[in-house]
Amino acid sequence: MNCGVSAVDSVTRTHERQKLMVELLERKIRLRARQIYDERGQVKGLALEDWVRAESEVLKSSILAPLWNTRQERELVEV
Repeated sequence: MNCGVSAVDSVTRTHERQKLMVELLERKIRLRARQIYDERGQVKGLALEDWVRAESEVLKSSILAPLWNTRQERELVEV
């Protein structure tokens, strides 16, 4: 009876998939923030504004937004 092992493997795979999806979202946000920076004429000092705008744009069109928001909330609790 390896039901326990199978359940653990399933949970581990789910966590790994979620981690990869969050990394993909972060990469998309980073790329969009860079585009915004370039469009702005590479004006320095507005990185946070660029990131927040990019994050908003990417998450607005992503079905993975709840996963991203959960991760952000978890990080805030840990700080």
